[in-house]
Amino acid sequence: MTQRVGVLTGGGDCPGLNAVIRAVAKSLIRHGQCEVIGILDGFEGLMGEAPRVLPLDWLRVSGIAHVGGTILGTSNSANPLRDAQTLARVARNVRALALDAVVAIGGDGTMSLAHGLAGAIGLPCVGVPKTIDNDIAHCERSFGFDTAVATATEALRRIESTASSHHRVMIVETMGRHAGWLALESGIAAAADVILLPEIDYDVDAVLAHCQAREQRQRYTVICIGEGAKARGGQMTERERVAHSPDPVRLGGVGHVLRAQLQPRLQSEVRTTVLGHVQRGGDPTPFDRVLATRFGHYAAKLVIQRRHGRMVTLQRGRIHSVAMSDVANVQRTVPPRHELVVMARDIGVCLGE
Repeated sequence: MTQRVGVLTGGGDCPGLNAVIRAVAKSLIRHGQCEVIGILDGFEGLMGEAPRVLPLDWLRVSGIAHVGGTILGTSNSANPLRDAQTLARVARNVRALALDAVVAIGGDGTMSLAHGLAGAIGLPCVGVPKTIDNDIAHCERSFGFDTAVATATEALRRIESTASSHHRVMIVETMGRHAGWLALESGIAAAADVILLPEIDYDVDAVLAHCQAREQRQRYTVICIGEGAKARGGQMTERERVAHSPDPVRLGGVGHVLRAQLQPRLQSEVRTTVLGHVQRGGDPTPFDRVLATRFGHYAAKLVIQRRHGRMVTLQRGRIHSVAMSDVANVQRTVPPRHELVVMARDIGVCLGE
């Protein structure tokens, strides 16, 4: 019996989304004889008075694997579980579309919402992990992360030339929310002098001492700081709160906080650069295109086999799946004794301790 399968992209945009959409749709069409329906703007496309969709035939998804962003659009503030009225509209739209399953491509928030909808209205879901933060539980590497690391690394390397020329302390703030994977890997790749992570509260005096020592030697310092980092005894820096969002807190600005902490006590000029959404944009790296395609292909197999309630994952280099319930509302953070953290210490990187 032919299945009608919906596909949506939720949360922030991410390089590699179109490669997943392509692989899911083509695999479902060719091997499952399925009809594939794209749901526009994430769960928002199911929350209105009528569903907003885009048929995903073979031609529609051809030639998009290398393109950044998502042809379906996305939303990181849509919450289909917000109230009973919204949930009723979602259920009505799912029935109107006659969907047998939905492939939800997104981060931990999207997985949580998909898992919630499965329990609330019986919507069969399969998840595909997406995040530049690399913070999805039980997944060692999600697509989009490699591209973001490459982008942040290039930015750090460019910042270093300015830091060296002007003898400055240059602070570069990366994304990552509560997880420091992006700051850690890009900081190591760019040979940053100081790397500050959300998982390790930094001591301002320790960072200051490192910068002062470098003033006497190299005469410049490059600091890579994750947006969720905070000083010892302090709090994370909130940029804003978005009402009704599943994840209302938006972090950002800790680089400016650190500058204010360091500048009065250093001879060097201290500058901050917040990379922001440039880390999300652009074409995916070849690694992310391949990983996204592998994820999409495997997600289609789960749908065809009617193995719902599962999320595709990568563990020990192999693609398989885990229960979505094990991923919902859980974040994967950097362990304090992770091998990259230990290595960074051993090669003289200051972690703010």
